[in-house]
Amino acid sequence: MTLTPPLTEYATVRVEASGSYDIVIGKNLLAGCAKRICDAVPGNDKKVLVISDTNVFACYGNTVLTSLASFGFEAHSFVFEAGEHSKNLETYAQALSAAATSRLTRSSIIVALGGGVCGDLAGFVAATYMRGCAFIQIPTSLLAMVDSSVGGKTAVDLPEGKNLVGAFWQPKLVICDVTCLHTLPEYYMTDGMGEVLKYAVMQDAHLFDLLNNPASVKREELIRCCIEIKRDIVEADEREHGQRKLLNLGHTMGHAIERMSSYSISHGRAVAAGMCIMARACAEAGICPAQDALRIVELVKSYGLPTQTEFELNDLMNAVTLDKKRSGTCVDAITIEGIGSAAIKRITLDEFATFIAPGLTKTPGDVICR
Repeated sequence: MTLTPPLTEYATVRVEASGSYDIVIGKNLLAGCAKRICDAVPGNDKKVLVISDTNVFACYGNTVLTSLASFGFEAHSFVFEAGEHSKNLETYAQALSAAATSRLTRSSIIVALGGGVCGDLAGFVAATYMRGCAFIQIPTSLLAMVDSSVGGKTAVDLPEGKNLVGAFWQPKLVICDVTCLHTLPEYYMTDGMGEVLKYAVMQDAHLFDLLNNPASVKREELIRCCIEIKRDIVEADEREHGQRKLLNLGHTMGHAIERMSSYSISHGRAVAAGMCIMARACAEAGICPAQDALRIVELVKSYGLPTQTEFELNDLMNAVTLDKKRSGTCVDAITIEGIGSAAIKRITLDEFATFIAPGLTKTPGDVICR
C-alpha cells in the first residue's frame, strides 16, 4: 500500500464492517463535531454522554460540549482519572451509572473523547448500556487514531490481565482531529509510533522506507495510511478469526511486558520492544532475513522506542499464559518473514518459549523498556 494523495481540508476513510462508518481525518474538526455526529446517527434523541479522562477533558471537553449544545444536544459528561489503571470494572460501572442518571436511552449517543483507554472504556459502555447504543470515537492521541479507535474492539482490564472483559462494537463515526496532537506530550507521540512502525513491518515495505525519512511524509498522511491498512484487515476479518490476528504483531511479548511492569511501561513502547524481540527470534529461526531484522531494530531505535526488555523469559511466559489471545495451550505467534510481510503461526506455549528465547538476548546498543 502507498500513501494516497495529500489531504486538503479533510479526508474520509469508509469502513464496511458489521456496521459501516466514516473515519474523518483533518484539522480543527472538534468545534464542528456536532453536525457530523448528528448525521452519523439519524433518529437519535439528542442526548449525549461524553466520556473522557481528566487530562483530555481539560483541553477539549468544553469545545465538544459547546458544539453539541449549539446543535441542540442535551450533553452530559463523565470524566475519569487518566491512566490505564482506570480502565477497570469499577470505572465502567460508574460510567454506566452516569449514562443512567443522565437518562440516556437506546437512541442516545456515547462519545469517547480521548486516547485508547477512553475509547476502550466508552466503547464497552456503549456496547452494553441498554444492550447497545450509538458510539462515536474522537481519538486525541496518535496511538488511538491509528489503532484502537478503528475496528470495534472495546474492553476493560481485570487484575488478572488486560482487556479480558469486552465486546466487539463498531462506532458510528470516528473523528481524527490531528490538531489535538499539538497538545500531546512528546512521550505519547513517541508511544504512538510503536503502532505506526508495526503497520510498516507487518504489511507495508514502502511505508517502512518512508519512515526512515520522516520529513518525507506529513502526519495526516501517515495516520490515513495506517487507518487504511487496518480498515482493509478489519473488513476482511472483523472478529479476529484469521487475518486480523496479524495486527497483534509484537503484542504477545508486548502485553507480557506491560503486565510485568504493572503497566508502567506504555503500550506503544511495549509493542515496539515485542516486535524487535520477534524480529530477532525470526532471524535466528531463519524465517526473516537477518538484515531485515537489523533494519527493524534500528528504525525502532531511531524513533526513541525500546528494542528490548529487562524481564526474564520465565516471567514473561507466565504473563503470556494470562493473555486473552492464548488458545488453550497454544498461542498465535505473529512472525516476521521480512519487512512488509508477517504470518500467523499457531504453536504451543512451550514451543513459543523456545522460539522467542533468542530474541531476548541483549546486544550492545539495545534500548531497554523502562
